[in-house]
Amino acid sequence: MAVIIVTGASSGIGRATADRLGRTGNTIVLTARRAAELAEVARRIESNGGTALVVPADVRDPGTAGTLVDRTLAATGRIDALVNNAGVGGSPSVLADDAEVDAMLDVNLRAPIRLMRAVVPIMRAQGAGSIVNIGSVAGEIGLAGVYSATKFALRGLTDSVRRELAGTGIAVTLIEPGFIATPLTRRTNLPGPEIVADAVEKALRRPRRRMVFPVKYRLAMTAASTLPFLADRILAGRAAERHERGR
Repeated sequence: MAVIIVTGASSGIGRATADRLGRTGNTIVLTARRAAELAEVARRIESNGGTALVVPADVRDPGTAGTLVDRTLAATGRIDALVNNAGVGGSPSVLADDAEVDAMLDVNLRAPIRLMRAVVPIMRAQGAGSIVNIGSVAGEIGLAGVYSATKFALRGLTDSVRRELAGTGIAVTLIEPGFIATPLTRRTNLPGPEIVADAVEKALRRPRRRMVFPVKYRLAMTAASTLPFLADRILAGRAAERHERGR
């Protein structure tokens, strides 16, 4: 059975992913800021036959990656997979203040970099491992200000790391969800986070370069790249309007 680190595991996609992966007897290392919620996820995993290690931490802290890896190795002796799921949103406008910008950069981009930097040497020594980064369709279509910027950057980083690690036995996958029902979204009638959890499980079982869910967003991504003027027209002014409504 595998030892899998899941960040942002207290709710949404992270919780659904931890639940799904824990069902097959894996050891799931759960990290997020909310210890009580993590404890509940751990109880659910263990009741389903898996093993859970709870490490409450804030991925914005530069020391978290080292602490998480040290705790995992002390308890299990190995790390088979890392799911970089923790993420935060913010204003879709370039007028977002520094606090929002820093939070999105720290959680959505710097944390995955630090965590990959921490686990790659271990996986190299093992001769195998998997990294799954949770991006966003907003990393393909510029529509959410700094959030989009962090997800564009994560996409480029994932491609680069995958190529860097080619031949080492370490697989690197990017999963790009569209609108999913999570604490970050307010829309109704959206698919649940289980659709992404299922994609993570598939990526760990049979690695692939990139996965987009729900699949309908692939058409929007293709249209935005081949007909950018159309995306400009459809999205014109929306970020400013949403920023003003949120003030």
